[in-house]
Amino acid sequence: MDEADYHQLKFERRDNGVLLITLDRPEKLNAADEQMHGELARVWADVSRDPRTRVAVVTGAGRAFSAGGDLAMVQRQAGDYDAVSHMLGEMSDMVYNIVNCEKPIISAINGVAVGAGTVVALMADISICAEDARIGDGHVKLGVAAGDHAAMLWPLLCGMAKARYHLLTGEMITGAEAERMGMVSKALPRDQVLGEALRVADLLATGSQPAIRLTKRALNNWLKLAGPIFDQSAAYEMLCFMGPDVREGAAAITEKRPPHFPSAEGPTA
Repeated sequence: MDEADYHQLKFERRDNGVLLITLDRPEKLNAADEQMHGELARVWADVSRDPRTRVAVVTGAGRAFSAGGDLAMVQRQAGDYDAVSHMLGEMSDMVYNIVNCEKPIISAINGVAVGAGTVVALMADISICAEDARIGDGHVKLGVAAGDHAAMLWPLLCGMAKARYHLLTGEMITGAEAERMGMVSKALPRDQVLGEALRVADLLATGSQPAIRLTKRALNNWLKLAGPIFDQSAAYEMLCFMGPDVREGAAAITEKRPPHFPSAEGPTA
């Protein structure tokens, strides 16, 4: 694992083979542009192969975990077939590399987690969340299908009724609500989140490595069974990037106003 290959992820080696990974774009609330998105897609394969790492802990620099995809990136990609095709490949790599990573991954969700941030936060094997953090999948508010991970993962975590509600409306939940719904492993006061994540990481790093890794592998077969659901939803999201709604959605979010989606205009009867 060559840490010099990464520019928007920061690495810190801790005791017992714990690797702390920090999303390091705090001036943008760790929103993922093209570079960070690519780094988040490939880092988990590197973690899996890295002989020095037993457990990875991932968190965000500053007051956010990650505010999702950078809106400037969204606007650059809208309608661009080559860029959208590339993004589809990276989306797949991000999800499946987390699923297939041999090492346990713990997320320390220190603040808002949206979009690509929610992928990493919730796909992690264990998630420790700030009670006042806000978590959500806002794809529909952007004008695209919920494709990053949510159609595959959310019904397994919180049940179909809650998954349908939050993915169709795009409404956010707090960390405390996420714990009650079963979306995260634990919710704690914000100042305790990283410490607890590192404590759990030490517990795993000093335990039986084959036992822990093989338990993760077995559990993640639930996600692999739902792989076709993810593949379809990811393709649907990228299909929406070729339509007009995503441009209006990105503009509305940037301008902090309600969207006026072209698909919602005109007669309804």
